[in-house]
Amino acid sequence: MTLQSNNISPSRPVIRQLDEAAINRIAAGEVVERPASAVKELVENALDAGARRIAIDYADGGKTLIRVTDDGCGMTAEDLPLALSRHATSKIDGSDLLNIHSFGFRGEALPSLGAVGRLTIHSRVEGGEGASLAVAGGRMEGVRPAALTCGTVVELRDLFYATPARLKFMRTDRAEAQAIGEVVKRLAMAEPAVGFTLRDVSGGEARVMFRCDPEQGDLFDALHGRLARVLGAEFAENALRIDAEREGMQLLGYAALPTYSRGSGAAQFLFVNGRPVLDRMLFGALRAAYMDVLSRDRHPAAVLNLICDPERVDVNVHPAKSEVRFREAGLARELIVSALRQALAEAGHRASSTVAGETLQAFRPEPQPMPPRVYQMDRASQPTLARAYAFQAPMQTEGQPAIQGFAEAPSARVEAPSVGEEARPLGAARAQVHENYIIAQTETGMVIVDQHAAHERLVYERLKRQRDGAGIAAQALLIPEIVDLSPGDAGRLLDMAEELARLGLGIEAFGGSAIAVREVPAILGQVDAAGLLRDILDDLDDVGGSDRVQARMDAILSRMACHGSVRSGRQMRAEEMNALLREMEATPLSGQCNHGRPTYVELKLADIERLFGRR
Repeated sequence: MTLQSNNISPSRPVIRQLDEAAINRIAAGEVVERPASAVKELVENALDAGARRIAIDYADGGKTLIRVTDDGCGMTAEDLPLALSRHATSKIDGSDLLNIHSFGFRGEALPSLGAVGRLTIHSRVEGGEGASLAVAGGRMEGVRPAALTCGTVVELRDLFYATPARLKFMRTDRAEAQAIGEVVKRLAMAEPAVGFTLRDVSGGEARVMFRCDPEQGDLFDALHGRLARVLGAEFAENALRIDAEREGMQLLGYAALPTYSRGSGAAQFLFVNGRPVLDRMLFGALRAAYMDVLSRDRHPAAVLNLICDPERVDVNVHPAKSEVRFREAGLARELIVSALRQALAEAGHRASSTVAGETLQAFRPEPQPMPPRVYQMDRASQPTLARAYAFQAPMQTEGQPAIQGFAEAPSARVEAPSVGEEARPLGAARAQVHENYIIAQTETGMVIVDQHAAHERLVYERLKRQRDGAGIAAQALLIPEIVDLSPGDAGRLLDMAEELARLGLGIEAFGGSAIAVREVPAILGQVDAAGLLRDILDDLDDVGGSDRVQARMDAILSRMACHGSVRSGRQMRAEEMNALLREMEATPLSGQCNHGRPTYVELKLADIERLFGRR
């Protein structure tokens, strides 16, 4: 059997000029992948026309109907045929393809949609007559008069009817409808001053799937209100305002606290000059900004808009304009990383409010068929409480030991109140339970602190400050600890011996694949050197390449901090617990450990009273 290439024809290929219909169908394959792509193009056209309210209707996941109605500037009867011609646009004059201020600029969307579906446009300019034009499968009809208010209505029916093969690759109606909703919400976040309404009109019955009215106020107030409506009130409550500028580039938006992290990147929305983008470099910068406060399996939530001169970014590098290319990519990355890290540091010990909500939810009993009874009780005075406690204590006769039972001492250690400490943000330590959790009382409730997670973050921040200052102080071991490793792991650590020495960890070869640990950072005290080295190797595998020196050093310091922090099971005195609370209040990022888990939970007194039926 003779081997032949499928690309070689026995006859000489002939070059032909494709007709206009075929050209438009090919262009549609690049621009319109699915119904959501058509919605994106039509809504962006409406935004470019200056619309303040946009209504989107769809049926059967957008396969049979997509209708976009806007109150923009509209088009005249003379404009309509030109709007359906390829590469005809009102947004650029063709002289400068870098100075682009609009969503669209190629003039491909409408003719591409008309080539693969049945497209009808009704439009009217202010003070003019309404007109309509229809095109089906690339065949255009004549312009007709139409009655409508100022604006444009674009109706697309039977998408891909002219290219039936494309229909086989469509997903279910539900999946396509979900994709349309994501596109509309993304554009709604980009334009908070514009109102959006999304309706499913399948089966002749209209159901509102998403609605948001135009937001009022300044840029940040409007964006905050829009994000609360699109992403939910929890995101808005736990988001940090981002407003930074560097060398003519500006970053605006909101980024969530690390303890509000997600299991995927679905809550990350990035824009460049208001244009939604899916750019790998920008998402990498977002990830790098949270590297210090999130584990690798958690993802930050953020809505960020990078604003710069249009000539400093090329948006014409992707058919769907979802990727961009910066003239100064390094500057854009540095701006994102530095702005987010500064905002996270300024948040101090603040943790996500959802942590307390989840804690309270865990306390609540199972739902009852009958509503719980609400007790109305007055607060007793302290003398009354003292008499009640004395009355409820077990009886003790003279000469007999006290009866252990109802009034026995608690298993947790209780500390005497500290004067003035309750006014502090994290309150005053009252007790330690299970030798791992500190209970503190504040003026408005109580705080539960994970002592190991909190101290791990504090040690990590101290190590970083020492590294960036005079260097990390090292403590020589009286007897070096010998650690046996595989030849590959030993070689990797020895290659990094100079870096590790700057971090206070002194190692050297000890014959074969063994390594001698001669110095450890003084701040860590007594550590398990073998476990520390193996954990450092694991973290280096996660961080990756040698070009990320700073990331590798941070990963090593994070692991050192974990080994040098207060361990679970250690009893702490009252002054130690209060000192830990005070240092948390003064240390940036202390609301979460090095892996993004919360270091404390705050419960308001009102919520606690509600749990017990007092409210």
